Amino acid sequence: MENTPVPKKAATARRRPRAARAVGEHENIQSWRRHNVGRLLNNAINRFESRILELMDDAGHGGFSLSHIAITRNLDIDGTRATDLAKRAGITKQSVGELIVQLEAGGVIARKPDPSDKRSRIVFFTPLGVEWLNAFRTALQQAEAEMEDELGAQRLNLLKQALTDYGGK
Repeated sequence: MENTPVPKKAATARRRPRAARAVGEHENIQSWRRHNVGRLLNNAINRFESRILELMDDAGHGGFSLSHIAITRNLDIDGTRATDLAKRAGITKQSVGELIVQLEAGGVIARKPDPSDKRSRIVFFTPLGVEWLNAFRTALQQAEAEMEDELGAQRLNLLKQALTDYGGK
């Protein structure tokens, strides 16, 4: 009996064929990738900010992209170093540099030497940039009002509170 081979277990009926498992696994992967909170937030911010850019175009302040908003959103009114903008926006210094050049060409921002470190430069809003920023605020308020029309005031307020609570930590 010592040398008697052990019989292999028969495949159970519950086991799916390999191809069927692959399709089901693929659908499962697609589902969690499309419906996780990160993707949902990203989709919402892209829709919201794209609407703001449309409104800015309509108001005569167009020509900028969502990438440019990442710079202006993180730019302090008193000015900010480019390295700090890169950290805040989560993009490379090289990308920030390119976006700064584009925003400068549009007259929205300018650079001047940092008084505390002559090797660095401070990025700041120009007078035209402040005008652009005020138009941006108007567009943002309109886009938010449209969002409220679609979601309802209570849901929008709950969303804003939840994002404030979560993002403030």
